[in-house]
Amino acid sequence: MNDERIQQVIAIEKEAQQIQDAAVRDSEQLLMLANQEVDKIIEQAQKEARLAAQQLVAEAQAKEESTRILNEVEEKIKQAQNLSGKNFDRAVTYVLDRVIGKE
Repeated sequence: MNDERIQQVIAIEKEAQQIQDAAVRDSEQLLMLANQEVDKIIEQAQKEARLAAQQLVAEAQAKEESTRILNEVEEKIKQAQNLSGKNFDRAVTYVLDRVIGKE
């Protein structure tokens, strides 16, 4: 009966070892899958961050370009106003000269 008990203990220990080995394999596989998933999440986050950064840069450049164009247009308007003011004075002088008969 002692041999029978020893065989049972050996069988139980063997089964316990198999269960432990399976658990170790499962945990290693789960760790590998978790690492792969983390890598995918990091890669996706990096893609999204790069895209967001590109959009921010594009928006900033567009605003900068708009500001530059607006400044140029305002300068041209000022120049046109100055020129039209000078031409207006000359036109008034011309008309007055014509009215009073200088030309």
